[in-house]
Amino acid sequence: MQKYLLEIKNLYAYYGKAEILRNISIYVEKGESVAVLGPNGAGKTTLLKSICGLVETKGEIRFNGADISKLKPHERIKLGIAISPEGRRLFPEMTVEDNLLLAGNGEMLEFVYNLFPNLKEKREQLAKNMSGGEQQMIAIARALMLEPKLLLLDEPSMGLAPIVVETIAEAIDRTRDELDISILIVEQNIQMAFDVADRAYILASGEVVNEGTIDNLQEIEKDYFA
Repeated sequence: MQKYLLEIKNLYAYYGKAEILRNISIYVEKGESVAVLGPNGAGKTTLLKSICGLVETKGEIRFNGADISKLKPHERIKLGIAISPEGRRLFPEMTVEDNLLLAGNGEMLEFVYNLFPNLKEKREQLAKNMSGGEQQMIAIARALMLEPKLLLLDEPSMGLAPIVVETIAEAIDRTRDELDISILIVEQNIQMAFDVADRAYILASGEVVNEGTIDNLQEIEKDYFA
């Protein structure tokens, strides 16, 4: 049986000639939630883009045991990888529900509306008229509409009030428990990441500088996040 849903070995990532990630090796087990932490510019978002096939890479990216490093982004989506990107990237002139249905066939609507009840209440409103927290909920729900095996979350707490961050964290926990999917979350909000993750990797200057269980990383050095 394949132990790891996602396994990355000796990954390098580039924007043009600029090397952003160096010798990254991480894994995510089935049903596990893993955080990637680090300061601005550490390469966290580039790591997610590498998994999605959105940047040039070399090294090994394995998903469900198969090497996917040469696959196109849409081919990776079909295998069960979905991302809620930094900045949300919604279609502002479309309604909440149309944004969701654009990603899926509607079978997940009941689940995401149960996860975020206010989206159901406002499903006919335009995305641009929703609050920042509600837009983040739409972005996460839209990714879930793809029925992924692996959900990638890029800074889901960014710019949100603490009460909204708590709601997002609870939704992430419910998603993993009720759908039994794996989650890889990039965050700068250390407490939020610790609340939802089983393990964490710490990136700095494009490299993994520490890793471990959340219990082992509770006394994390603040220098990593300066």
